Amino acid sequence: MTSVAIGNTGNPGNAGNPANPGRLTSPHAPEPVKEQSGASPDALTIGRRLRHTRQEGGRTLGDVAEAVGMSASALSLIENGKREPRLSVLTALAEELGTDLSTLLSTAPPNRRAALEIRLERAQRQPSYEALGLPKVKIGPRLPSEALEALVGMHEAMASAQADRAATPEHARRANAELRDRMRAADNYFGDIEAAASDLLKSINHPGGPISRAAVDRLAGHLGYKLVHTSDLPGSTRTVTDLHNKRIYLPQPEAGQHDSRSLALHAVGHLVLGHQVPADYAEFLSQRVEINYFAAALLMPEGETVDFLRRAMEEKDIAIEDLRDAYAVSYETAAHRFTNLATRHLGLPVHFMRISQDGVIYKAYENDGVQFPVDPAGAIEGQRVCRAWTARRVFEQPDLSQAFQSYTDTRSGTYWCTAVVDRTHDGLFAVNVGVPYQHVKWMRGRETTERATSRCPDPSCCTQPPTDLASRWTGQAWPSARVHSHLLAAMPPGVFPGVDDTEVYRFLERHAPA
Repeated sequence: MTSVAIGNTGNPGNAGNPANPGRLTSPHAPEPVKEQSGASPDALTIGRRLRHTRQEGGRTLGDVAEAVGMSASALSLIENGKREPRLSVLTALAEELGTDLSTLLSTAPPNRRAALEIRLERAQRQPSYEALGLPKVKIGPRLPSEALEALVGMHEAMASAQADRAATPEHARRANAELRDRMRAADNYFGDIEAAASDLLKSINHPGGPISRAAVDRLAGHLGYKLVHTSDLPGSTRTVTDLHNKRIYLPQPEAGQHDSRSLALHAVGHLVLGHQVPADYAEFLSQRVEINYFAAALLMPEGETVDFLRRAMEEKDIAIEDLRDAYAVSYETAAHRFTNLATRHLGLPVHFMRISQDGVIYKAYENDGVQFPVDPAGAIEGQRVCRAWTARRVFEQPDLSQAFQSYTDTRSGTYWCTAVVDRTHDGLFAVNVGVPYQHVKWMRGRETTERATSRCPDPSCCTQPPTDLASRWTGQAWPSARVHSHLLAAMPPGVFPGVDDTEVYRFLERHAPA
């Protein structure tokens, strides 16, 4: 059978594990599924109570059914919870069996055995079980109680694992927040990933400097893989790796795109770092972070990049733009790599963020004490930064092609930041790097006279409209909010969230060597 590894869309922030620098772990374990009880009985519970009452009275299906004017098969359907009885039928059955209607309508199963039978029946009726194509276990008096207990336990354990994988947005935010905590503790530096990248570069005798596309081909070849560009990758994927035929499929470069190296290196990273199928969403995020780090460590090797930064530090002229240009990478990649190395090798605490034009945080990292806005779960992504911050103000500049620097006085101190606008298919984004005021002497652009004050989270800073505007328009405006469907939905399902397995397997069938 052909094996497959899939690189899908999405780009979480970096994170680390201080107990094991260089690798990330998932702290999440499935929680037990608790049995839910409703305010009114369902057909299954009614049926089990009816059967229990009939059997306690020593009555058979046939004679009870005949007494109330119905067939034995119809009564059996009611007792098995496959038909919901009318109130008049239940009333007649209660009278015939010498019990109260309220007893038959109780929400509580009559005994432990009945409760287990109900839980197993419900589990076997779930679409997720039916999708497995397995036969249903016949539930009856001949089924031993021990087997019934075991079957119910296995079903609920599977449901728990499935619920843990089908992460909600809150689950994903919490997982990302925990990853960031561990990343901060490790100063965003992971030694064994650096070592793995260095060893791979040595294997192809890389002479130093920017890594070329031809060098990326050699890296893949050293691992026994071939890079193949194609125009028909499944829409839910960025890359697809055929582990059986040793091929890594990449999209055709778009017009004007000069760098497809990162995608290939991400796919190679899964192989070098020994990734297994992620057990849950937190592990999926961890793997994404590791391959991002690995790719950056290949594109900008640790030793020579640190030497480059130290020379700039001696000149008091550190600039992210110089890193970008020296290694032919994006500004964002250069900024990320700076955060990997600045604290460990230069002693510089830093923060980084990528935000949309309306101020929403997409990625962020800090170990310098800056206080990002957070939600109750401790997550940063999706929050809106203050209008006074450099990352927001860069969009107001007349020339968006230039880096913009400014000092910002905040509740946690004064920070100097440099920001650049990144133009993408999804709109404009700002990539921002900052350091505390006491470390600005090393940075190019420190002479800027731009300065702002942020009082957030004080609403009067920027979340409340100015008094004159509020007095004129309060009560006179009714905006129609742009609500995205993903705000209400669970995270994309699947082992690799959002990936359509059928599309992937059909793709591999089309491209597999004859």
